[in-house]
Amino acid sequence: MKIIKEEILFEKGKSFKIFSPRLKNYFYWHYHPEIELVFVEALNGIRHVGKNISGFVENDLVLIGSNIPHLNFDYGIETEYNQIVVQFHEKFVQNIVVPFDEYESIRNLLEKASMGMSFFGETKDVVSQRLQNINKENPFFSLIELMEILYILAHSKEYHILNSRDTSVKFILNDKVRMGTIYGYIHENFDKKPDVNEIAKKVHLSTSAFCRYFKKQTDMTFTDFVNQYRINQAQRLLLQDKNISEVCYNVGFESLSYFTKLFKRIAGQAPGEFKKQYTKKNEA
Repeated sequence: MKIIKEEILFEKGKSFKIFSPRLKNYFYWHYHPEIELVFVEALNGIRHVGKNISGFVENDLVLIGSNIPHLNFDYGIETEYNQIVVQFHEKFVQNIVVPFDEYESIRNLLEKASMGMSFFGETKDVVSQRLQNINKENPFFSLIELMEILYILAHSKEYHILNSRDTSVKFILNDKVRMGTIYGYIHENFDKKPDVNEIAKKVHLSTSAFCRYFKKQTDMTFTDFVNQYRINQAQRLLLQDKNISEVCYNVGFESLSYFTKLFKRIAGQAPGEFKKQYTKKNEA
């Protein structure tokens, strides 16, 4: 459960790796020098890149820079899902992208990726479709397609920067506390009353020390993180056609009005609007 440096092995003579990992039952908090592009398609899930913790609905497309700690995007997913991961060899960036002016826009893209990038809109639709249809049989054509994908991303304005500053592993307190223990505790208790004193004891810190650590690691308070997790679970239940009042109490809230207010602040729309929007999209 401690942060792990992933050792990525490439086939001889290849500058990239494309695969579909299945790790939903495993907390994989890790980093690696290789730049990574991830597309995941699921009812909803958790995005944890650097210090940014947020949720996604339906699908997600994220570009992650070198050595940024991140959680596997299928962690905790309880529904069917599809995931595609592309990892670029360090030499691909150093020997191909960096030295030549033709790749200036892609070079700028990869510099932005040092803080994590989440893409949306038409860019996400186009790139995700291309990733799913990529020619895996011919490495040459696969590489050409990946360069075109990077070019599309480099010229897109449909993205969010996930972190406000560099969050590569050298800036993270990487082995002081096991983040997996924190996630596991919240997953077991989000529908009850997660107790900051209890989780602090589990990771062998005083409550005040734990609160300082957690805020430094995530830019969130423990309470904010619990609420983010609850709303993420609420979205999943709403998309499974559960009643709003039932969902509110099932994820641990005692007040429907507070649940609605918090849901709107985190998800950007009220629970009823959220449910109606995605129900219509699924029907379409």
